[in-house]
Amino acid sequence: MALDNLEHTFINMDENLPIKIVYKANKPFVFPRINNITLPSNFVYKKSEFDTKKYIDSSYTQGFLFIQNDTIQYENYWRGQQEDTKHISWSMAKSYVSALFGIAIEEGYIKSINQTVDEYLPELKGSGYDNVKIKDVLQMSSGVKFNEDYSDPKSDINRYWEGFVFGGSQDEFAATLENERPPGTYNKYVSIDTHVLGMIIVKATGKSLAENLEEKIWKPIGNEYDAYWLADGYGMEQANGGLNASLRDFAKLGRLYLNKGNWEGKQIVPAKWIEQSTSITEEYLMPQSENSESKGIGYGYQWWIPDGTEGEFMAIGVFNQHIYVNPTTNTIIVKNSANKNYYDGNNPYASTRTHLELYRKLAHLNE
Repeated sequence: MALDNLEHTFINMDENLPIKIVYKANKPFVFPRINNITLPSNFVYKKSEFDTKKYIDSSYTQGFLFIQNDTIQYENYWRGQQEDTKHISWSMAKSYVSALFGIAIEEGYIKSINQTVDEYLPELKGSGYDNVKIKDVLQMSSGVKFNEDYSDPKSDINRYWEGFVFGGSQDEFAATLENERPPGTYNKYVSIDTHVLGMIIVKATGKSLAENLEEKIWKPIGNEYDAYWLADGYGMEQANGGLNASLRDFAKLGRLYLNKGNWEGKQIVPAKWIEQSTSITEEYLMPQSENSESKGIGYGYQWWIPDGTEGEFMAIGVFNQHIYVNPTTNTIIVKNSANKNYYDGNNPYASTRTHLELYRKLAHLNE
């Protein structure tokens, strides 16, 4: 992917790839809003002070939305994005797949996360997913061997993406992966884990991911705009990162989870599922575990869980896409970005941890 053209690409993914439309609600939910607040002038991470406006600009932000106490406090757009623009979610889509999985269990399509993948997907027998519990796949602890380094042209994730762009079958790609360690012992981020979850949802419900999303979440929570999901040449959605939606509609997933799956009195996602999804239940999912590849941040069911005492959780996508939720301060922050410096591990404007400190500053702004 050419890094010099990200700003256009990320808001026009439908120009070159097949899509499935997720239709908007008949009665949209519209967040109340006030005039944009003045953002704090600076924030601090690891004793370094950052100018807030410069940080937002230098991380190539395209959309930034700060909601507190159910009211939009600040909303702004840059670099081609507007309030009705559909921006690619990248891996924030994984958190939507998790929500759909919880709904499918509640509705009886899937019996238990303690079942194994091959009980639903016999085509993955003999692969790295053979005899792996669904729970371990949800928690990115499948034991499957996979190189997720986007900066390495020969990595598995780039090999997968190239196949996807040229119409190859994601299902067939998943079947080629192998196991490298016992499942349920080590937290290692494998994007194809989410694709396998998507395969199970489609097989169990008999409906596509786009149909499930529209029927079970998109329309019930009053999303204002149509979305679209990228699909491969066989019609299967890119479960691990291909959802494209507006900034405010991304925020509604945060609001749904902030309210424990309840939307205006109707339970959309089971409350117990949301509690489990945003909690750390195993040692290897802890932020500082030696058995985790993602040092400094914990993991639930396709949600990231920062180290802290306020119950925060995040949906995170490559190039700095974020849905941040802080239940303690009733805060939701959504950021879309096209950060061409994302692969630079020393760039503070690409760091998730630095972003997190900006979000925390906003979350506690009125204290």
